[in-house]
Amino acid sequence: MPKFNENFFDLKESYLFSEIAHRVNAYSEKNPNKKIIRLGIGDVTLPLGSKVISQLHEGIDALASAETFKGYGPEQGYDFLRLAIVDYYSRNNISINPCEVFVSDGAKSDTGNITDIFGRDNIVLIPDPVYPVYVDTNIMSGRNIIYIDANEENNFLPMPDDNVHSDIIYICSPNNPTGATYNRDQLKNWIDYALENNAIILYDSAYECFITDETLPRSIYAIEGAKKCAIEFCSLSKTAGFTGVRCGYTIIPEDLTFLSSSGIKISVNAMWNRRQTTKFNGVSYIVQKGAAAVFSPEGMAQCKSNIKYYQENAKIILNGLLKKNISCFGGVNSPYIWFKCPNNMDSWDFFDYLLDNAQIVGTPGAGFGKNGQKFFRITSFGTRDSTIEAMKRIDELI
Repeated sequence: MPKFNENFFDLKESYLFSEIAHRVNAYSEKNPNKKIIRLGIGDVTLPLGSKVISQLHEGIDALASAETFKGYGPEQGYDFLRLAIVDYYSRNNISINPCEVFVSDGAKSDTGNITDIFGRDNIVLIPDPVYPVYVDTNIMSGRNIIYIDANEENNFLPMPDDNVHSDIIYICSPNNPTGATYNRDQLKNWIDYALENNAIILYDSAYECFITDETLPRSIYAIEGAKKCAIEFCSLSKTAGFTGVRCGYTIIPEDLTFLSSSGIKISVNAMWNRRQTTKFNGVSYIVQKGAAAVFSPEGMAQCKSNIKYYQENAKIILNGLLKKNISCFGGVNSPYIWFKCPNNMDSWDFFDYLLDNAQIVGTPGAGFGKNGQKFFRITSFGTRDSTIEAMKRIDELI
């Protein structure tokens, strides 16, 4: 009989957002006439920009002719997109090489798949609360996870403990779920810690496009030493509304090398390339055509317009909660507003309370870790009307 990876048995019974969907569907069936406002999952609502749409169509048209038809593409991504990403980084005064760019179907996939190249005996350091994928994928692999507390006292920006050793470090900034964003000095501390411990940082920058404070780094590679210890993941899901189109990219510097157990120098870039060429056939040509358009001047202007819309939604939510004297985090350099549940309620209790009494769906903080037990996350990705209506309902309820 087959033997299974029984590490799966150590996972929670259901994925956070599956449980949310289950509860919302059950409520909706019992209350079909109630209008539910969904501000839980970080899915966008605005359409793609016209520049992206035109290039998606051009990609489709190319497949209709033998002269321009595309079959299998390079697993790492087409050069036209990798060069566009390189140029995007250069506009932020960061130099990377095209061979350091790996195009993917999204940051979620790569932050999970990257675990393939690491041994099971690594010690993994993960902040709590955190995006569940980091935790679950390492549980699936049977790794030893240690948690570092993110809480009100440190503004949900935990710093390294020199007395704790780790091999793999997860950092998300701007953070999902808390919206907290590391400054340059804080990231430098993490880089120094990683270099001292001969560790690697897995840096999720999926929400970098929401950073408005010019003093805050939008890439870990803006900090000295990062190319020797960090992999960066990014996504077009929030930058350009690609949640359904699916495209992201991972940056692995050529300078990122470690010694194997036998003393052989290992290129992480080469190892990831080997993994991708075996397990991944690349993102479709059509999607990559649209993705390249994101980084054009016209495409970027349209993306920024959409991002500004969501930022204004975040301000509406943040101001509405602050009006009720609710302790809040995020909402400025992030599309997420993380706040303390009223009346010291547990987060799942507050989820049910908000759904039952105001027909609003958010995300209970407990789903992100023990430090989220008394907190709740609302996203700014709804429509303007639904955002305003949600805050009106909350104002009347709390």
